[in-house]
Amino acid sequence: MKTIIRILKWILASFLIIPILYTIVALVLSTITIKRKTANTNFNNTIYLNTNGVHLDIVMPIKNLNNFVLHDLKYTKNDKFLAFGWGEEDFYINTPTWQDLTFKNAFKALFLKNSTLVHISRYKRKRLDWVAIKISDAELKKLNNYFLNTFKTDKNNSKTILKNKSYSLRDNFYKATGSYSCFKTCNSWVNKGFKESGLKACFWTPFDFGLLNKYK
Repeated sequence: MKTIIRILKWILASFLIIPILYTIVALVLSTITIKRKTANTNFNNTIYLNTNGVHLDIVMPIKNLNNFVLHDLKYTKNDKFLAFGWGEEDFYINTPTWQDLTFKNAFKALFLKNSTLVHISRYKRKRLDWVAIKISDAELKKLNNYFLNTFKTDKNNSKTILKNKSYSLRDNFYKATGSYSCFKTCNSWVNKGFKESGLKACFWTPFDFGLLNKYK
């Protein structure tokens, strides 16, 4: 009986310790800055960071997106910006805010094999709460390639949109590459995009504020 009690205590302690350790490590690694790779001061382009409190997005002026990225995407001539995010399919669709979070959705996203989506929101004008970031032409090209490689395409290189799945009339979901986990979250995807583009970034972060704090 004592052995069973000890095992139950160990299991309970693990459930408490692991999330605490994860949070501590995440906070520490979020503070470590990966410096910008280029010394180029000719930053002709502006991109933005936006968060809804859960998911961090990279907002791009449509004029700064190449034709390969724009191919198959839904937008109109009145739209001026596209916001790109990435995440686990079920969690992304059913958890637009923290109020929608459930244990089932979180557990499935973090620990089970899953499919992922690119989430794209359309904007007609710039929002005041976006964080502006100046980047060079070379960094912009790398960021475009990062977006392009995130979409899952068919044999004709066409993107797949999810029909009748969106938060509003101003956004859409597309099939994506990669698998979501507690180590590869929607926000670490954004952070990785910054690192691969040579921009200042966190060493690693699963939180939206990790990268935002580098640019505020």
